[in-house]
Amino acid sequence: MDAPAAPPPARRRRPARWLAWGGLGVLGALVLAVLALMAWLPDDDEVAQRTAQEFERRFGVALTIGNARWALRPVPVIEFRDVATQQDQPIALRRLAVYPQWRSLLQRRIEISRLEVEGLVLPRASVRAFRGREKRADDPPASSTWTLADIPVHTVRFSDVSWIDRRGIGLAYDGEIEFGSRWRPREVQVERPGVSPPARARITRDGEVIDDSAGQGDVGTERWRVAVEVGGGSWDGDATLATEPDGRMRLTARLAPKEIDLEALTGAFGRHSAVAGRMSGETTLEAHGEHVGELVRSLHTRTRFKVHPATLRRFDLARTVTTAGTQREGQTVLDELTGTLDTQNTGDGIALHYIDLRARSGVLTASGDVRVLNRRLQGDVAVDLVDGVVGFPLKLGGTLDKPELSLTGGALAGAAAGSAVLPGVGTAIGARIGQKLERLFGSEDAPAKKAARRNRSNSR
Repeated sequence: MDAPAAPPPARRRRPARWLAWGGLGVLGALVLAVLALMAWLPDDDEVAQRTAQEFERRFGVALTIGNARWALRPVPVIEFRDVATQQDQPIALRRLAVYPQWRSLLQRRIEISRLEVEGLVLPRASVRAFRGREKRADDPPASSTWTLADIPVHTVRFSDVSWIDRRGIGLAYDGEIEFGSRWRPREVQVERPGVSPPARARITRDGEVIDDSAGQGDVGTERWRVAVEVGGGSWDGDATLATEPDGRMRLTARLAPKEIDLEALTGAFGRHSAVAGRMSGETTLEAHGEHVGELVRSLHTRTRFKVHPATLRRFDLARTVTTAGTQREGQTVLDELTGTLDTQNTGDGIALHYIDLRARSGVLTASGDVRVLNRRLQGDVAVDLVDGVVGFPLKLGGTLDKPELSLTGGALAGAAAGSAVLPGVGTAIGARIGQKLERLFGSEDAPAKKAARRNRSNSR
């Protein structure tokens, strides 16, 4: 059973991945290296060569640059084309243009008014190779007297920036980031180009306060307003970033999804939903770390949702119950679907846990818990023909693309016995009894399946 996903930080699969922070930070280091070389007024080939050397010094990854040029008039600019890291799956860049500020150049200070990024491809595995090296982007250039300005980069504009996930599926994004001091964004705009209804987000800084109530020194707290338009609905709220005295950061957010079409939501990010309907609820988000990379890797969200009405696209629950799980093709129209989606970034991907799922359709109700990791399903579902009275236990497995419903051994044996007494409802009653006996005596699936086969033989 699929259900709504939390927002992209999230990408859900969530916002960090779809903002491509990791890749932009790495390429930001490339900019710092280049500006440190301008004192020598090198030619274009020297700019490319020295930039590649500085990049490899910082990150231990070789870099190739197809073409580089620089000019001081009419405005200072350094441009690179056809850039790629030397990895099994290269991080590739079609064009990068850097516009430094004149006054800062004269003072040998690194300050960029605008950075333009076009055609950046970020394979997940290749970006992971830079993990733990994020701080090196702020290192001073080697053998240089250049310094960083308070705001090293004012504006980043990007188009056709693609994140490639573990399955090789890429999603492109356009947007703009305006930075303040300490690399804190003042405003962020991101969208999925060519998607209808629109999928876009805008994050605007709301101010900063200093709190020393604990007597531990100045603790900076910054707030942003978050406005997300996706699936024909909204996912708005507020986010807060607190910086502790030791330099660690803690990001929290509260968002309110309203009237979001689940099929349009998943379709905007190249996915398919097993549940149709409009979702509303509330989302909380939390992350912590010393830098942006750690914030992304620790991201945890929790969304309480309600879909009213809802449709299960791939399961006919009533048919599943009346046939003891042997047939389930079709769909189920639900009056209501509620639950909580908990997501956590892990080393193996985003782990999703659907907690306290409850579905209602006339006299039929269902409840359960489901876990999803790398698109594989694992969970338990109980279907009641009479709410709380006749429970039909099911195991959920398989994948999101091909989910599977099955009975435990004890439930299967009881279901077969119940069918001999009263088809349909008798099957469900027997399944419930069988499950209780299985739990009481700790029976294994194999003996239970033998009993089921013996009962079926006797019924003939």
